[in-house]
Amino acid sequence: MNIQFDILVMLPELILAIGAMALLLVGAIGGEKTAPIVSGAAIALLVASGAAIVLGTPGPAFHGAFLADGFARFADILILIGAGFSILMAEEFFSRIALSRFELPVLMLLATLGMLLMVSASSFLSLYMGLELQSLALYVLAAFNRDHLRSTEAGLKYFVLGALSSGMLLYGISLIYGFTGSVQFSTVATVISHGGVGIGLIFGIVFLVAGLAFKVSAVPFHMWTPDVYEGAPTPITAYFATAAKVAAMCLFLRAILTPFPDAIHQWRQIIIFISVLSMALGAVAALGQKNIKRLMAYSSIGHMGYALLGLAAGTALGVRGVLIYLAIYVATNLGVFAAIQQMRRGGKSVESISDLAGLGRSNPKLALVFSMLFLSLAGLPPLAGFFAKFYVFLAAIQAGLLWPAIIGVLASAIGLVYYLKLVKVIYFDEPAAGFDGEIGIGSRAILILSGAFALLFIFAASPIITAADAAAKALLP
Repeated sequence: MNIQFDILVMLPELILAIGAMALLLVGAIGGEKTAPIVSGAAIALLVASGAAIVLGTPGPAFHGAFLADGFARFADILILIGAGFSILMAEEFFSRIALSRFELPVLMLLATLGMLLMVSASSFLSLYMGLELQSLALYVLAAFNRDHLRSTEAGLKYFVLGALSSGMLLYGISLIYGFTGSVQFSTVATVISHGGVGIGLIFGIVFLVAGLAFKVSAVPFHMWTPDVYEGAPTPITAYFATAAKVAAMCLFLRAILTPFPDAIHQWRQIIIFISVLSMALGAVAALGQKNIKRLMAYSSIGHMGYALLGLAAGTALGVRGVLIYLAIYVATNLGVFAAIQQMRRGGKSVESISDLAGLGRSNPKLALVFSMLFLSLAGLPPLAGFFAKFYVFLAAIQAGLLWPAIIGVLASAIGLVYYLKLVKVIYFDEPAAGFDGEIGIGSRAILILSGAFALLFIFAASPIITAADAAAKALLP
C-alpha cells in the first residue's frame, strides 16, 4: 500500500474531516458568537474539497476499500453543491430567529464527509462506515430545533427507523459475505459470474435493497420522510432533499450495479416494484396535502421512484439518466426550499399551501420563480424537469421496461395536478397577507441560479450530459 497515493486519492475527504474537527474546536472555545465564522469556513472547506475532487488523483485507495473514479467525482460535486447552499440557507434562517449554533455547519460537514465516503466505497464495509457516519449526523440534524416538538418527534422517528434499516442492511451484507466469501464489490461480482446466484444470495440482495431503499425514501420504506421534511427546519430539509438524496441514490447505483451485474434478473424485479410504488404513491398522496413541506416530501418520494427506474434499466444509459435526473433535481429543489424559507409572517415561518395565496400580486418575482420551479418538477417542457424524466424514461424503454415507463408517465401526469394547484393558489386565489421583509442575499442568489437553470437548461445541457455519460461509463465500463 502506498500511503502517499492513498492520501492524494482521499484528499477531498481528508479536507472535510480535518476541517470539521478544527471548526468544532473553534466553536467549542469561542461559543455561539462564532456561528457565522464557522458557517463561512464550512462553505470554504466544501469549495476546497470540490477543487480537490476536480483536480485530484483518481484510483483505488486503502487496499481497494475506496475508489475515486468519474462516477464518484460527479456524485461528489452534486453533494457538495447541495451541502454548500444548504449551509448558506441555514445561516440566514437561524440568524433571523436568533438561534445560530456553531454545531450545525459542523454536523453538515460530517454528514457530507460520510456521503463522499459512501459514493466512493468499493466494499460493503467501507459502504457501511460512510453510511453510518452520514446517518449519525443526520439523526441530530433532523431534531436540531430541540425546542420544537415536531422537530424532536421527526428526529426520533428517523433514528428508530434508521436503526431498523441499518440492521436490515447489515444482515443483507452478512448473507452476501457468507455466500460469496468477500465484501469487495469486484470479488463478489467474480464469484457470482462463475457460480451463479443461489437462494441465500438472493435473500442477501433483498435485505441490502431494503436498507438502501430506506435511505432514498422509496416505498414501502418512506414513512419517515413526511415527518422529517415537516419537522426539520427548512434549510435542513433542503439538505435532506438534495445532498442526502444524491448520496443515497448514487450509493444505490454503485452497491447494486458493481457487485451484482450478473444477478440483474433477480434484483431488477425488486427495483421495478419499489420504483412503480414510489412513483404512484408520490403522485397520489401529495394531492391531499395542505402543508407545503409535506407535499415536497411526497414529491421527493415520487422523484426517487423515477430515478430508480433508471437503475432498473441496469445499463450505462440508465445510469446516465439517473445522474442527469439528480443534477436537475438538486438545482430545482434548492430553489424551491430557498423560496419556502421566505414564507414568514409576523416573524414566524408559515408552511400552509394557502399561505401562498396571492403571492403573484404581493411578490411577483418570488411567485414567478416559485411557479417555474414547480412546473419544472412536474416535468413540463421546455423546463429542466422535462429532460430529467425524458432521459430516465428513454433508458427504461430501451431496456425493455415499457410498462414501468408508461406507469411513470401516468404518475407524472397525476403529479402535474398538484403542481398546477400550487400555481393556481399563487396567482388566482384571494390574496393572503404578504410575507415579511426582503429576501436575503444568499437566498436571492439561490433563487436566481435555480430559476435560470430550470429555464435555460436546454441551452446548457451539453456539459452536464457529457459529464453524466462519462460518469456512467466509469461505473459500467
